[in-house]
Order: sequence, then structure tokens, then C-alpha cells
Amino acid sequence: MRITLVALLTFVSVLSIAQDVNLEKIGETPVMAKLASGSQIRMDVCPSQLDVTGSDENQVRVSYYGSDRDDRDDNDVKVRLQVSGNHADLGVSGCPHNNFHLRVEVPKSSNLYVRMFAGQFNLFGITGDKDVELHAGQLTMEVGKAEDYFRVDASLLTGDLQASAFSVSKSGLFRSFEQGGPGKYRLHVHVGAGQITLR
Repeated sequence: MRITLVALLTFVSVLSIAQDVNLEKIGETPVMAKLASGSQIRMDVCPSQLDVTGSDENQVRVSYYGSDRDDRDDNDVKVRLQVSGNHADLGVSGCPHNNFHLRVEVPKSSNLYVRMFAGQFNLFGITGDKDVELHAGQLTMEVGKAEDYFRVDASLLTGDLQASAFSVSKSGLFRSFEQGGPGKYRLHVHVGAGQITLR
């Protein structure tokens, strides 16, 4: 009986995390939904300063503010968040043009696919696959140990590429590097014009 009760509670816990969600919010922050650890997360984000951080919570949480926290200039920001099983799709549009800050908190174990036209992208405290591209801007990423990855590639058309985690330092036009390793994760980053920092 005790084993049956434990199994039932476990099933209910998993079910509560796995429920599908389809949200679309305009001018509302934060926006949250439950999301299991180890999920695939896809983001398409407007130009901004985007901070993506790992959390101990089984959820995705999106928050933002404009250039003046007291004088809200972000009433037109649209957050679209869809969660289906262990897949999440996040889209953010209608962002102000100056000093817009966006923060996305996800489970510490997550696989990320991020596309952003321009801005500043920062990622910290996340273990998993990472696939991030910016047309222009600055990309800073805490990647952990080099041996955690089986494939790494980074490139930019013009700018500065500093990857201390992989003992690489380059600058100029058409700079890139590739490495393989014993790990299980894949890392892909690309910036058209700007700076890449992997540490």
C-alpha cells in the first residue's frame, strides 16, 4: 500500500510539471510556467540585454523592465510562451529600443536554442546543449568545463573571440574555432559583428 501511494504521488508530481501551457501576455511581467528539468527550450527574442540563468525551480520565468523601472515604457512587450511536455517555445517582441532588460530563468539542466537579432546576451549557471546566434552584439557565456562537451564551435564575421574555457583567443575578420571532447553536450555560438566570451 505504501509503495502504491509513493508511486501515485510521484505520478501526480510529474503530471503537474508536464502540463501543457499556451500563454500570450502583453505588458505583463513576470510570466511563468512549469517546466521539467532537462527540457528543450527555444527562444526568439527582440533586441535587448538578455540574461538567461539557471534556477533550482522546475519552471521558466520571464521578467523584464525598460530604461526607467518607475516610468514603464514596456507596455507593448509581448511574451508568448508555449510548453508541451519537455519542450518550451518562448518568443518576445515589441520591445523598447533603448536599455531594455530581459531576464529568463530556466531549470539548471536545460538544452537551449536562442536567436536574437542584436543586443547583449549573458548566460550563467546552465548545464546542457547550447545553440545561440546573434546578428550583432556581445555574447558572454559561462560554459563550465571544456570536457563536458563532445562538440564545440564558435564563429564571428568580425570582432573579438575570447574563449578561455577552451584556450582560444582571436580577433579580426572571419574568426572561428572547433573542438571535440569526451562530454555529452554540444555548444554552438555565432555572432555576426561583435564579441564572444566563453569562460
